[in-house]
Amino acid sequence: MPRIEKIKLPDIGEGVAEGEIVRWLVKEGDEVKQFQSLVEVLTDKATVEIPSPYSGRVKKLLAREGERIRVGSPIAEIEIEGGEAPAGENVEEAVKVEEKPQAAAQAIEVGEKARQIIRAPPSVRRLAQELGVDLSLVKGTGPGGIITKEDVMRFYEENIKRQKQEARVAVQETVGVRPVERIPLRGIKRRMAERMIEAKARIPHVYLAEEVDATELVRLRENLKQIAESKGVKLTFLPLVIKAVVKALKEYPLLNSTLDYEKGEIIVKKYYNIGIAVDTEQGLVVPNIKDADKKGLFQIAREIEELASKAREGKVGLEDIRDGTFTITNIGSIGSTIGFPIINYPESAILGIHRIVRRPGYYEDRLEPRYYMNISLSFDHRFIEGGYASRFLAALKRYLENPLLFLAPEDEFR
Repeated sequence: MPRIEKIKLPDIGEGVAEGEIVRWLVKEGDEVKQFQSLVEVLTDKATVEIPSPYSGRVKKLLAREGERIRVGSPIAEIEIEGGEAPAGENVEEAVKVEEKPQAAAQAIEVGEKARQIIRAPPSVRRLAQELGVDLSLVKGTGPGGIITKEDVMRFYEENIKRQKQEARVAVQETVGVRPVERIPLRGIKRRMAERMIEAKARIPHVYLAEEVDATELVRLRENLKQIAESKGVKLTFLPLVIKAVVKALKEYPLLNSTLDYEKGEIIVKKYYNIGIAVDTEQGLVVPNIKDADKKGLFQIAREIEELASKAREGKVGLEDIRDGTFTITNIGSIGSTIGFPIINYPESAILGIHRIVRRPGYYEDRLEPRYYMNISLSFDHRFIEGGYASRFLAALKRYLENPLLFLAPEDEFR
């Protein structure tokens, strides 16, 4: 006898209490297999796909796209045969282990039975995995229904196009004689709005700024660019800034800490996971460079490029964005000369780096063309005094103006 089972939003971990239904990957009446992805869910950490714990038919979808659902709440009903065994905790493990958006479909290998159902050669499977495509949803046009690379690319491009259209469901209205456009605040943008409100409500922000003579920094980057390119690395100014920031944080550790106000404790981090704010079409994403103090300049540059690419493709996972200790936002890459960012709560501070400009300046009592850059610091004034933050910013200025001070231990340039 068939029976109805309710599918609940599983515990995704990392203290996640709720998620937003971004997109259903199935509809009512569809036949689904165990571990097939049912829905994309956005948490305040990342986007994940929730797999089905059963094989059966989708009886009813209990949550709408855009709706916020608490962990443990039912999201769908599936009609299954009486003998079907549930996947149990494997559903939660499928999400936790992979910790990547659009990748839960690859988190569990169903075995040879699944391989017989999905007819695709290894090269096509690799392509699908790289693009985050669920092959069970792709219609094969090759001989005997075999899925080809063209089928995967066609499905991927159509999926991306649909996601962009859904993200900008722009409703044109007319109020009197004035046209307006209404864009739903959903997904990452809504999370970003909530996090900004939380940060400003909880943290009394104080702001400082310094002007940096970046001439030596510019000269060093120019000298290292050719070496970096020979290693397949694109060297921007950000890796250099990260190395200087870590050096300054070790001198002023309160900037690399969080405040547990309820317990009355300042938690000073003895590791340095430096967040980099990435501007994407979906909103601001902040992955972080893990253990930046233990990595070389070119390794940091390579990781920045990889993380930024993943962020813009919507493939940043929980592992990429959790456990950050201090954040840098490179506003200057867009063109800003000064600005004061909001702290990435629960961190205690955030650094803004701004556009480098060339103008006349005095150096050793002579006027000559120099490069200048503004840096700005927003910090938590509940437990960080202005003098302490000013000394941190002065130390950072000193390192940026004399980059050999923070690169001295490096041996990767030999």
